Amino acid sequence: MTVMSAGTPGAMSAARPQLIRALNEQLLLGHIRDHGPCSRADLARLSGLSKPTVSLALATVEQAGLIREAGQRIGRPGRSALLYEIRPEAGFVLGLDVGAQYIRGALADVAGEVRARSSARSHASGGRSRVEELVSLAQGLCAQSGITLQDVTQTVIGSPGIYDARRNAMALTGGLPGWDRPAVLVRLREVFGQALVVKNNVEPAALAERANGNGREVDSFAFVHVGTGIGMGLVIGDQLFRGAHGVAGEIAYMPMTGGHGGDAADARKRGALEAAASAPAVVRAARRAGMRGQVSARRVFTAAARGDERAAAVVAEEAALVARLLCAVVTIVDPELIVLGGGVGQAPGFAEAVTAELRPIAPVMPDVRVSALGTDAVVDGCLASGADLAWTQLTGNAASPPGPAQSPSAGLAAAGDGDAVETW
Repeated sequence: MTVMSAGTPGAMSAARPQLIRALNEQLLLGHIRDHGPCSRADLARLSGLSKPTVSLALATVEQAGLIREAGQRIGRPGRSALLYEIRPEAGFVLGLDVGAQYIRGALADVAGEVRARSSARSHASGGRSRVEELVSLAQGLCAQSGITLQDVTQTVIGSPGIYDARRNAMALTGGLPGWDRPAVLVRLREVFGQALVVKNNVEPAALAERANGNGREVDSFAFVHVGTGIGMGLVIGDQLFRGAHGVAGEIAYMPMTGGHGGDAADARKRGALEAAASAPAVVRAARRAGMRGQVSARRVFTAAARGDERAAAVVAEEAALVARLLCAVVTIVDPELIVLGGGVGQAPGFAEAVTAELRPIAPVMPDVRVSALGTDAVVDGCLASGADLAWTQLTGNAASPPGPAQSPSAGLAAAGDGDAVETW
């Protein structure tokens, strides 16, 4: 193996043995993580490294507390082989989902086992109180798992909005009052460390759909969330597309209106499309149509299914507006698949109604499906993203002795928009 010399452009020099050892260790850890318990012979075959090199690398990462013995393989001729597996307690990942009405979270170890999962209705009136609700939820998850927040290797938060580097704050946060104040990120970093990563909540939902849902079957798809907010995660060539400024998927701000649920003041805060087609717009349209009492989007869809003509008209308007949105997505991206998520997007019969409206207006017809994932899609996507980030940290310090996970300084990332919580 060779690396570029730091002195002369284009010159080549032998890689330092320390670098080679580190790369070998990372390679073997990756194989164990991907394949489960492996023997030395398995790892030599998978990596192409010699057995002595494998043994040396395994000794180092075992001493660092990243792997452990996992018994012996039996049932084969010859000597039984000692197996190695990832040590679950080597690190922990915290995934949190911030929504307008609910906050959700889960804590997993680096072996992929979810140790605790929880959700709570949010009663926050501003950014500070919402942060403290999130902190309380995270502390509860850690307590259930027998660890502290300081033991968490990586935290990933799914949140409406994008990161505004000029203000060092979130922007385009829609219906979360005060969430765009710089003090919010300051407090989050104080609690969760400088390695904290904040992603737009539709992004991890799309990644979770790619890993565990309908997105597994295709290379390119659009995950369109319609719920308390509206947003899109776009996967092209099996990669999440974020755009030059991180606003790819900000479909809430498309200048598109329709139906009787729009509101000019809401549009200024949340975007024209979100104000016209999100769950609050469905509620406004239903009330304007004469529905009384405790009106929610769920109740509107239930009433429509039971034959209520007023509710059915509201649902039909919603389906037509979402179909127009999907037509715009088709003409620009031409995805093989469109996945509908969110409380409205996953409502019984809604995908069929949208498909019927889309077919006459779209130049080509993509497959339209309801998300295979439930309300934990954002959290699960955050856990998956956090696991990769945690391993980058852990394997970068493979030679260090085991101990409480430390979070190195890292930037804050965020992109997209929409409220990917199932509140409707």
